[in-house]
Amino acid sequence: MIDMSVDICGVKLKNPVMTASGTFGSGREYSELIDLNRLGAVVVKGVAAKPWKGNPAPRIAEVYGGMLNSVGLQNPGVEYFIENDIPFLRRFDTKIIVNVCGHTTEEYVNVVKALRGQDIDLLELNISCPNVSEGGMSFGTDPEMAKRVVSSVKEYADKPLIVKLTPNVTDITVIAKAVKEGGADALSLINTITGMKIDIYARKPVLQRKIGGMSGPAVKPVAVRMVYQVCKAVELPVIGMGGISNAEDALEFIMAGATGVSIGTANFVDPFATIKTIDGISEYMEKYGIKNIGEIRGIID
Repeated sequence: MIDMSVDICGVKLKNPVMTASGTFGSGREYSELIDLNRLGAVVVKGVAAKPWKGNPAPRIAEVYGGMLNSVGLQNPGVEYFIENDIPFLRRFDTKIIVNVCGHTTEEYVNVVKALRGQDIDLLELNISCPNVSEGGMSFGTDPEMAKRVVSSVKEYADKPLIVKLTPNVTDITVIAKAVKEGGADALSLINTITGMKIDIYARKPVLQRKIGGMSGPAVKPVAVRMVYQVCKAVELPVIGMGGISNAEDALEFIMAGATGVSIGTANFVDPFATIKTIDGISEYMEKYGIKNIGEIRGIID
């Protein structure tokens, strides 16, 4: 009998496979196609203090090996999430991880305050959001800024706090160490890589906001490298993501040191990607006589 369960900050997941924020909504649409009970966790789309409209269209573009998006974290706000999405997700035997977004430290804090006492399992702080107080710089690109926002949020969090790291930095381990000092209980990485696509016939950028976040298979080698580096640099549970499409991809992240994995863009290509990945990991463990998934976690020196 194989054991695929993992522990993230004292929360036990039946397997390491979860969704990536922004690619699965609250799971309503996917629940018509797949059994959410089989997922280790559902990581919901970013939740803000107030409803966000998101960015103007066009805000999605297909690129070689993935996609660009500048959706802008469109969401109906934390009150709607509490009233509608938590009751829906609690119908399933899976963990709920709430991705928290904001334009200021106060906005982050207000979401976390609103979620206190709610029936959720973990929080994921998206520090890739633009900080309006700093001229639009991402919270996650400056170590001191990242440490401060994590520390402020941690003060009000009543659930373990995962901090989601941006790859758009020179050395991601510096940011990882900073957010650990700020009180992060776990880390998730990577968020999207910034990219751009130009329509040479219209002679203008494809995206309305010109630059967007790139995700998909093309970013996987970068993501695996960063997860490996962070797992070596800090002793915190890590959730790896970035271009995972199947079990083989997921296993790379686990061998690099990740405790869990999140599947994002692949859901748009194949809505069964998460379930196929779970089955694939199980088959791999059976084939090679691995009884506990922890046996292969972080085996790369």
